[in-house]
Amino acid sequence: MPSALPAVEYRIRPANPGAHLFHVSCTVRDPDPAGQIFRLPAWIPGSYMIREFARNIVTLRAELDGEAWPIDKLDKHTWRAAPVPDGGVLSLHYEVYAWDLSVRAAHLDGTHGFFNGTSVFLAVEGRSDRPCLVDIERPDGAEYRDWKVATALPLARGVAGAARPYGFGWYRAADYDELIDHPVEMGSFTLGHFDAAGVTHDIVLTGRHDCDLERLCEDLRRVCEWQIALFGAPPPMDYYAFLTMVVGEGYGGLEHRASTALLCSRAELPWKGMEGLPDGYKSFLGLCSHEYFHTWNVKRIKPAAFTPYDLTQENYTRLLWAFEGFTSYYDDLALVRSGVIAPDDYLGLLGKTVSAVLRGSGRSKQSVAESSFDAWTKYYRQDENAPNAIVSYYAKGALIALALDLQLRAGSDGRSSLDDVMRLLWQRHGQTGLGVAEEGVFDAVREAGGGTLGPKLARWLKKTVEGTDDLPLARLLKGFGIDWQAEPTTAAPALGVKLAAGNGECRLASVYDGGAAQAAGLSAGDVLIALDGLKLGSGKALDDMLARRQPGDEVEIHAFRRDELMVFRLALDEAAADKISLAPSARAPAAALKLRQGWLGHPG
Repeated sequence: MPSALPAVEYRIRPANPGAHLFHVSCTVRDPDPAGQIFRLPAWIPGSYMIREFARNIVTLRAELDGEAWPIDKLDKHTWRAAPVPDGGVLSLHYEVYAWDLSVRAAHLDGTHGFFNGTSVFLAVEGRSDRPCLVDIERPDGAEYRDWKVATALPLARGVAGAARPYGFGWYRAADYDELIDHPVEMGSFTLGHFDAAGVTHDIVLTGRHDCDLERLCEDLRRVCEWQIALFGAPPPMDYYAFLTMVVGEGYGGLEHRASTALLCSRAELPWKGMEGLPDGYKSFLGLCSHEYFHTWNVKRIKPAAFTPYDLTQENYTRLLWAFEGFTSYYDDLALVRSGVIAPDDYLGLLGKTVSAVLRGSGRSKQSVAESSFDAWTKYYRQDENAPNAIVSYYAKGALIALALDLQLRAGSDGRSSLDDVMRLLWQRHGQTGLGVAEEGVFDAVREAGGGTLGPKLARWLKKTVEGTDDLPLARLLKGFGIDWQAEPTTAAPALGVKLAAGNGECRLASVYDGGAAQAAGLSAGDVLIALDGLKLGSGKALDDMLARRQPGDEVEIHAFRRDELMVFRLALDEAAADKISLAPSARAPAAALKLRQGWLGHPG
């Protein structure tokens, strides 16, 4: 038992890994005498969708001083205990089903345990601003003797039974907000360490892998040190952990104040003797860089709508293009500016982002400001019509950041940049805790650009994020000595569809606006079974047949819609020139080379 108990005390134990059940208790020493209310968050910061975590609570009961006590459920995620006499100690005991192998919730089996606090720790209404203690317990059984704990939660030093580094036992948090912002990984994981600007960073790898940890630590050290230097040392945390679940196929990340939860494919990790820089490894480094940049941008530089978070319902803002989009710009930029990848590698990654944005007609219908506001119902709940209806505030937001950065640099002869905007936001908002108002980013651009340039670009930015026009990237990049080439991804004519992955069939995932398939009446979900009388068993078979035809050729397609066989006749389209390649110009003038060096070479 702790020697000095705070107002709220939690215990969590992997009680039944085979059944994927955590047992959790929450004890309140001074409950509301009128009836203490408990509530589980409906969403997790950084993932803007109502997820109803309370649906995973299997059983729940209350005790007062060790005896059963009445408790009622008020709504989908709220409970209220019966009024208690003065001096009574109220405890809730509940089971949480944990079988969500993602970065957002909780997962438990015989190989490891992982949880975000939003999935397992009930908030105590009226007590959320008080300190919390949490006892993370080892599961019973000799097979779990070697399990360790990885988390950025502070150790409960001075408390009886306090955890030691990587150990089970008591941890502490200043309040409920901090408690749920430190995910926990437990199991027999692999640990790597590096120091960046005097701060210890851990890489935690759970799952089978053959990772070259020395290579990974060195590459991430350079990226982290560059980001710390951008905002200014010391960083806003005294320890950081990359909690990584390694699987056969997977990708995802979620930021926290001193850690990130990651999901990656084992093929994306570096291995001993690896030559070059494979695309998968570049992708993983970009993911790590993205989540690390969030340590400043969104975890501390926050929209005013998130200060504080209301975890019971949607929190609307039109600024996710700045918090996710600008972060998506800096994630790969940090790789090249820290020297982890070469400029040519960066331009290749940038070309892929441009191509992805240009392939979606939704960009002409939805602005990134609207996409930000509608994240809760559209971006995070995409359906088969998403490419035709929405634009990614991540991807187009990154391109807006690029265009803004290039214009700041070119307009000031390299004296100003987006780096200055980010540092200003950090000083005014990240270091003070003052949320960024909906007009705040425009104000920062106006000030950082200075003179006539700042107000001009602030007006441009506002018009751009609220409009749907394509960005003048080819022209802007030319001023930095970068050539732009647009060409079709394939020489084959196009149907105007996206195929669903796997299942050994040719199923349509999306049908693009204005394409041949849509004009002929094909729809998402249709299964193509034959083209001109020849069987289509896979997407490759379709590609092979289309490669033998020309734009304008008429074809006959047999397809199943539900259990009905249908026939469609259509004329094939010419493939769109939507693959963008970027490369350094061989004839760039000295002024362009100077700007390019300032952009890709070092901050500021």
